[in-house]
Amino acid sequence: MARTANLAVLSVIGRDQKGVVARVSTYLAGLGINIEDIVQRVVEGLFVMTMKIDVGEMTASLDELVLGLKAIGGEIDMEVSLRLMTERPRRRVAILVSKEPHCLDALIRERDRGTIPAEYVAVISNHEALRPLAEEHGLPFVWYPSTDKAAHFRFVLDQLGNAQPDLVVLARYMQVLPPELVDRHPSRIINIHPSLLPYYPGANAYRQAFEEGVRVCGCTAHFVTEQLDQGPVILQDVFHIRVGEDTLEDVKSRGKALESDVLARAVQLFVTDQLVVKDKKVIFRPGMSPAA
Repeated sequence: MARTANLAVLSVIGRDQKGVVARVSTYLAGLGINIEDIVQRVVEGLFVMTMKIDVGEMTASLDELVLGLKAIGGEIDMEVSLRLMTERPRRRVAILVSKEPHCLDALIRERDRGTIPAEYVAVISNHEALRPLAEEHGLPFVWYPSTDKAAHFRFVLDQLGNAQPDLVVLARYMQVLPPELVDRHPSRIINIHPSLLPYYPGANAYRQAFEEGVRVCGCTAHFVTEQLDQGPVILQDVFHIRVGEDTLEDVKSRGKALESDVLARAVQLFVTDQLVVKDKKVIFRPGMSPAA
C-alpha cells in the first residue's frame, strides 16, 4: 500500500478526444509509476480526468516527470497539472463584507468545524459594523468608507496586495468591483447573489421575486467577472415562497439562511480544489478515493 508521501494527483482537462487515457498511462508506466486510482468524465465535450499515482519508485526525477507531462499536454492541447499530496498548503482567503453578518458568520463557523480548510487572512469592509464579529474570532479586520468609491477601492487593492489571497470572497459586500480588481484575481473571486441567476440580477432581487409572485426563489454562488452577476455559476439552491402568506421579510429571512449555506459550500469546493473554470463554465473535478 502506497505511503501518502509518495502519492501525487495528476489532472488533465481539455476538449474531449480519443486516446488521452492511453497516452498518459503509457507515459507513466514507462517511468515505473503506478496508477492507484483514476476517475474521468466528459461534460459537454470537456474531458476531465484525475489520477492518483505512486511516484515512490519512478525512474525519473520529479522535474523530469512534470516537464514530460507538460509536453504531452502541449501535444494534445490539454491542461496537465501535478500536485504532490503532501504539498497542499491551506488556501489563503480574504473576505469582503459590508454590514450583514450572516455570510461571514457561516464562513467562520465552517472554518472552525474544519469543513473549510483555509486561512482567513483579512476581513475588509466599507463599514466598521462587523469588526466585533471578526475580532471575536481572531480575524484581522480593516475598513475604509465607500463614500469616495475611488479611494475605497484603492484601499481594497492595497489590502489585497498585502494579504496575497488565493481566493477573495464577497460575503454580502454591497459594492460593484472595478475592472482592475477583477482582473487581478481572475476566477478567484466568489460572490453570493440573492436570486437564481440569470433571473433578477442587480439590487433588490428578493423584492423583485416577491412582487412578481414567484413561488420558487433562491441564491447563486458564482465567480465574479466584469459583467455584473454574469460570471460562471458554482452552486445554486432554492427555497419556496408561500404566495399570499409570506411577507417580504419572510422571503429575505429564508433567503439569507440559504445564502450562508451556498456561499460556504462554494468556498469549500474552491479551497479543496474540487472545481475548475473552463470555457466560462464551472466543472467539478471527478472524485477520488482518499489516500491510505
